[in-house]
Amino acid sequence: MQRRDFIKVIGGTAVAWPLAARAQQPDRVRRIGVIMGFAEDDEVWQAYLATFRQRLQDFGWSEGRNIRFDYRFTGESTERMRTAATEVVAMAPDVIFVSTNPVVSALLQVTRTIPIVFTWVSDSVGSGYVASLAHPGGNITGFHNYEPALGAKWMGILKEIAPAVRRVAFVHVPEITANVAFMRVGEASSGALGMKVSGAAVRNTADIERVLTEFAQEPNGGLIVTPSPLTATRRAVIIELAARLRLPAIYSFRFYADNGGLISYGIDQTELVREAASYVDRILRGANPADLPVQLPTKYQLVINIKTANALGLNVPNSMQLLADEVIE
Repeated sequence: MQRRDFIKVIGGTAVAWPLAARAQQPDRVRRIGVIMGFAEDDEVWQAYLATFRQRLQDFGWSEGRNIRFDYRFTGESTERMRTAATEVVAMAPDVIFVSTNPVVSALLQVTRTIPIVFTWVSDSVGSGYVASLAHPGGNITGFHNYEPALGAKWMGILKEIAPAVRRVAFVHVPEITANVAFMRVGEASSGALGMKVSGAAVRNTADIERVLTEFAQEPNGGLIVTPSPLTATRRAVIIELAARLRLPAIYSFRFYADNGGLISYGIDQTELVREAASYVDRILRGANPADLPVQLPTKYQLVINIKTANALGLNVPNSMQLLADEVIE
């Protein structure tokens, strides 16, 4: 067996680990770097990672025996994302498991050689992460949470549950290319729905409070909250403001509806992370991420919080309730 070669350059540059060398050492303990764009104490993401670890164990990877995890949680801070990316790359892991567009952007500035598997990412081609979905190229592949076309779907669902809404604010982080893409698709569909779209650009909690309060000063408004580390981490603030300002809102994940949001339409996170673990397993066994196609979601969940609808004075159509995967009473 050839001795593996590696190059470590001080100052946060990438560590180059040839894939062939990785595949030649089946008995060594493998190292997985994990960077989550969320708070460490958030139970939603702890459950997410527990599913990830369990699925890897199903594939024969047992922590303490043949695998080791190195975790970093960044919240919405882009500075912490850059720091986490540099630290994890310096550990020379066999593969890095990441979530969210901003974390991927930070990581790709540090390494173009260590294999990366992403989740919670939208528009990976438009964001410049991969060459194409079928043939990613480079060192990265993964699983999308949404495509930009969902911007129009969210508009239609919001209109159905809150017919009086005429003004829609897309709550988004402007630096996230995919967030802007959702809004552009929403704008294109707005005329047919009799709605007008505006951008609600936010970068921190103060922005969220200011932008939503200003938007609510005129009647017949509603919100579409796009997925990002900021909106997920500060979901309690957004949900409370939407309730207090009486703004019907649709969210991208069911944990928003579970926490009091009006309605959510999005992927099954558990299924997403289980599939991502399968890619990590394949890479640990020698697969090249360039050859693993980026996967698009195939199933979405509709969750309606009837208690919140009642508080907003909305009558949810029976047909809509029958279509929902879950109705929270």
